[in-house]
Amino acid sequence: MTPPARSFLYVPGHHEDRLRKAVAGDTDAVILDLEDAVPAADKDRARQAVRALLADLPPGRSVWVRVNGEPDLVEEDVAAVASPALTGIWVPKAEPGPLRRVADLLTAVEHRHHLAPGGIAVVPLIETALGVLRVEQVCAAPRVTRLGIGEADLAGELRLRPDDRRSELHGIRLQVVLASAAAGLNAPVGPVETDVHDTQRLAETTNLLLRQGFRARTALHPRQVATINAVFTPTPAEVAEAAALVRDFTDHAAVDRAGRFVDPAVLRAAHEVLARADASATPAGRRNPAPDR
Repeated sequence: MTPPARSFLYVPGHHEDRLRKAVAGDTDAVILDLEDAVPAADKDRARQAVRALLADLPPGRSVWVRVNGEPDLVEEDVAAVASPALTGIWVPKAEPGPLRRVADLLTAVEHRHHLAPGGIAVVPLIETALGVLRVEQVCAAPRVTRLGIGEADLAGELRLRPDDRRSELHGIRLQVVLASAAAGLNAPVGPVETDVHDTQRLAETTNLLLRQGFRARTALHPRQVATINAVFTPTPAEVAEAAALVRDFTDHAAVDRAGRFVDPAVLRAAHEVLARADASATPAGRRNPAPDR
């Protein structure tokens, strides 16, 4: 399995110039947005622009589309962007019932366009109270490869007023991480940092997400991508330590030269570090077109 992406850059679907710059940029994956970033009057234009881009996509690029949540709009969105070049779709305000309908829609579209069955993956965005309460069912929905979380919509629905660290949402983050691990999904994708100019804050909040169990993050601006990728890439010291553990120990419990207890759980963590290091060695944006499966 190809290691999953670290960075997902949102790009408004109706800005053709930004779409092509994003695909040529350093982000591991691109999310062509048909939802919040696109005014209602520009929805059709955005669909046409995204469809044209997918028809002329460089090989090996990981490109997703965030569809609209309304049933009539999502049907139009999927019909417009279905393509062999499409990695998958991001579903906003994801809940079990709508996700099942999306899966049925994707199956029909793949059949109609002679695409590989099951080839279009799904990333549900946890953005509603029901989505949080039913997150295990969301994980079990067809085609789901990993979860995302949208904290602005979620905080609004829950009437929260988060502090700078979004501490009030940390419990929900843990629920998303826990549900993902229990379902055997890739580690979830963290929310955007809305201050696109503050690199220090971006690094701090991304490191927090890393410690909380996330292994990727969405970005609003290309300047955020380098920091996100750096945080989710193990340092040389972390790689050296993990490699030494894997080299020197088997799957039984032992004590290393520094007196630290090493058991299978520690070795699993070391293998995870090495896998992430291998992923970072892949040229940015040139991963397998279905990196999260």
